[in-house]
Amino acid sequence: MNLPRWLSGFRAIMYKEFIVIFRDRTTLFFMFFPPPLQIIAFGFALDNDVKHMALVVYDENRTTESRALVDAFVNTQTFRVVQEVQSVEEMAATIRRGKAYAGLQIPPDYTRNLRAGRQATVQVLVDGSNSTTALQALNTALGVAFRQSLNILLGEAGRQALPVEVRPQMLYNPSMRAPNFFVPGVIGTALQIATVFASAMSVVRERERGTLENLLVSPMSRGGLMLGKLVPYLCISMTMALVLFLILRWVFQVPIHGAVPALFCAALFYIFTLVSLGLLVSTRAQTQNEAMQMSMTVMLPSIFFSGFIFPRETLPWVFYAISTVLPATYFIDLMRAIVLRGATLPEYGRSLLILAVMGATLFTLCALRFKRKVG
Repeated sequence: MNLPRWLSGFRAIMYKEFIVIFRDRTTLFFMFFPPPLQIIAFGFALDNDVKHMALVVYDENRTTESRALVDAFVNTQTFRVVQEVQSVEEMAATIRRGKAYAGLQIPPDYTRNLRAGRQATVQVLVDGSNSTTALQALNTALGVAFRQSLNILLGEAGRQALPVEVRPQMLYNPSMRAPNFFVPGVIGTALQIATVFASAMSVVRERERGTLENLLVSPMSRGGLMLGKLVPYLCISMTMALVLFLILRWVFQVPIHGAVPALFCAALFYIFTLVSLGLLVSTRAQTQNEAMQMSMTVMLPSIFFSGFIFPRETLPWVFYAISTVLPATYFIDLMRAIVLRGATLPEYGRSLLILAVMGATLFTLCALRFKRKVG
């Protein structure tokens, strides 16, 4: 079958690029080894739900009531008592040395005030140097105090239950498992790192080896050249995406509620965009080191601004605007919509369309940029 004129040379370049990639063990290693390692490492390591934080206790009361309060803190599974101290100074010093994240001080009049119907005050010291653990420790401490107060008030009023009860129903991730939220995002960043790096070396490698001149004098078109270089990386990256999806499903036990073909369609559009981005970088870079540095400059914002870890809605408007031009932003939205929420095409079609437009635009820029570089 004859190809259009703008694709002349496509088959020859594609065949040549497949041979080059399979002979280059470094490229194959870089594309196949880091992504599974990243998804496994981050999938097990990333978890906002901090458990068993070290708690130091200064109990000046030493009664059944004070011990029940300490047990209430421990039963939340947010805290574990690591030490009992004999003064406020010792408690603060323990936190300062990093041996505990929080301290609980129960005054000597705690039980007496409770039994007299007066307000009993306890003090909680929280290490604020880590905002994530500090916020969870603070919220848990306030929750324990609130529940203890409700139980006492219910007992005094002779009621068996609260006047109003809220029965929440958690949709899409009822067990609140961290891997269900983080792993789809890790797939997006892992594919980006491996794909952009590998494809960014493509034209640069031709230039450094002196084979670029052979391509310039050949009768092939710019579109055929760029597409011939793109397709091998696209095929290899789609194979890697399949591996990552299998890890998502069978290693982390994340259920896929949406259509699996939609998942692969999203991956195809995303990888096409990433490879086009890598090729665009390679038309600008002169050396492989320069290509790697430029790739890192492009990829680092995707880790912080794409919604992978932090919600985009909390970003300042400048960084939120940057996030709207990152391919990872839309792929991570697609992954969470299809995998977790089981969304249908009308519900995630906008993100898919944006990825398609990004890919077409970057591929066109690659061809135009290559013309300018070699003209």
